Amino acid sequence: MWLGLAVAVGVAVATGCGQSPEDSEARLAALEAEGKQMDHALDAVEDRLLGSQGRLAMWNELGRRHQEVSAIQCKVADAHMAAILKHEGKQNQKARMVKQRNSMASVDATVLTSGKGPTQQRSN
Repeated sequence: MWLGLAVAVGVAVATGCGQSPEDSEARLAALEAEGKQMDHALDAVEDRLLGSQGRLAMWNELGRRHQEVSAIQCKVADAHMAAILKHEGKQNQKARMVKQRNSMASVDATVLTSGKGPTQQRSN
C-alpha cells in the first residue's frame, strides 16, 4: 500500500499538480498569449505564401499566353513574308515585261525612222 501511495504522490509531483494555482494561471495566460502571437505570425506567413502563389500563377499564365501569341505571330509573319516575296516576284516580272516592251518599241521606232525605205530592185 505504501508503494501505491508513493507512486501516486510521485506522479502528482511530476505532472505539476503540486504548483500553486496563481502560478499555473499566469503560465496558462502566458502560453495562450504566445499561442495567439504564433497564430497571428502563421496567418501573416500564410497570407504572404498565398499572395506569392497568386503572383506565381499569374506570371505562369502570362508566360503561357505569351508563348501562344508568339506562335501565332510567327505563323502570321511567315505567311506575310511569303505574300511579300510573291508580290515582289510579280512586280519584278512586270518590270521586266515593261522594260522588254519599251526596248522593242524603241527598236521598231529606230527602224521606221531611219529614213531608209524598202529597197527596190531595178529591172533592166
